Amino acid sequence: MILERIQKIMKDQFEIESVRGDMKIRDDVGLDSIGILEFVLAIEDEFQIKVEDDKMDDIITIDDVVSYIEKASK
Repeated sequence: MILERIQKIMKDQFEIESVRGDMKIRDDVGLDSIGILEFVLAIEDEFQIKVEDDKMDDIITIDDVVSYIEKASK
């Protein structure tokens, strides 16, 4: 469910059709720092959570995003 919502964000905002959990946000998805900021803002809006700045370095892959959302939503 979370991954599907992330896939929709990627498609709607960045026109990226295929997103897998093991994809690296910078290297595989191709987001630069502005893209990552836009992605984080979209995640915060979609899931009604706050992504802490100090946790950003720990988020490398789409699976990391899913894990963060799961923890933040509890």
